[in-house]
Amino acid sequence: MAVFEFDPQSGTYAPSPLASGPFIGLQGGAVAGLLTAEIEAQAQAQGWGRAVSAAAWFFRPTPKARLRTQVVVVRAGGRVAVIDNTLWPDGESDPCATVRVTLARERSIDVPAFGGDALCDVDPTQLPLRTMRAPHGGPWFMDAMEARRGDGVAWFRLTADVVDDAGPMARVLGPADWAHGIARPLSNVLADPNPNLTVHLFRPPRGAWIGVQPITRWEPARGLGMGSGTLLDVEGEIGCVSMAVALMPLPKAAPAPAEA
Repeated sequence: MAVFEFDPQSGTYAPSPLASGPFIGLQGGAVAGLLTAEIEAQAQAQGWGRAVSAAAWFFRPTPKARLRTQVVVVRAGGRVAVIDNTLWPDGESDPCATVRVTLARERSIDVPAFGGDALCDVDPTQLPLRTMRAPHGGPWFMDAMEARRGDGVAWFRLTADVVDDAGPMARVLGPADWAHGIARPLSNVLADPNPNLTVHLFRPPRGAWIGVQPITRWEPARGLGMGSGTLLDVEGEIGCVSMAVALMPLPKAAPAPAEA
């Protein structure tokens, strides 16, 4: 089962419980993956090339409702294409999120490779399994992944596609969206939602595992922060991720009623 199911009759997507985020609405990485997957599918049909960058903005929580999207071609021609895709709850006019994907046609160049040092004998299945539960106690997007961690890298393997036949960038965005939370210094103290998400890939991942080597920075006096990280597959570096963070105190639990 995919995280989002497309209904060709209405042209809308229905989110499954696996699309849920930790608090209100859907997980940003799932939403960005849905929007990017549509662009990658069109890119394959139109010959636009491979997604090398995806920048998502989350304007407000995306509700658990039927969703519609609209793809807009900003630029398509030559070697580089720039495509936007925006998402609304069906029947509403206020968008929840948008993504801009940059695509480029590949071209072989006869020079030595530079950067992206290979990792030797990385087998994420030999690392400790990490099980993370949503604060609301129900299913969420993390349940669509197998998560393991070791040597400062968190590894993710999607067990459910964001949409059927999702492309490489769409598969990376879900794991990448956790970069700011993996290395967070405190847990169960505050919420740190990211209003945006940017991923650059200099090559597509090989195999099912996506690794995130994260960095987190907080400035509590301003209520702001950032997350970033190096993205990997089992053969080495594939790109990077970054996002802004808005720090918010967790809502306090209501006091228990006094006994009569």
